[in-house]
Amino acid sequence: MDRQTRLKRLRFRSWHRGTKEADLMVGGFFDAHAAGWSDTQIDWFEAFLEEQDVDIMAWAMGAAEVPARWRGPMMTDLKTLTYVPISR
Repeated sequence: MDRQTRLKRLRFRSWHRGTKEADLMVGGFFDAHAAGWSDTQIDWFEAFLEEQDVDIMAWAMGAAEVPARWRGPMMTDLKTLTYVPISR
């Protein structure tokens, strides 16, 4: 599958997680960072999307320890949470 099709599929999966909170976190992260990702980073994110939303959210918010498999620059970027839009 070509890169553009792959990214479109990942964007859809990122924004359709099952809960609004997970959609905002995972989808927002994708929108903020995906344009600059290498193929290796896309591979990481694609595998990461197989994880449960509650785990992803706990890791991102620091409520649970990040498993070694997911540690690194991508997780560091995810944990900033600056990409999550907050409306009042």
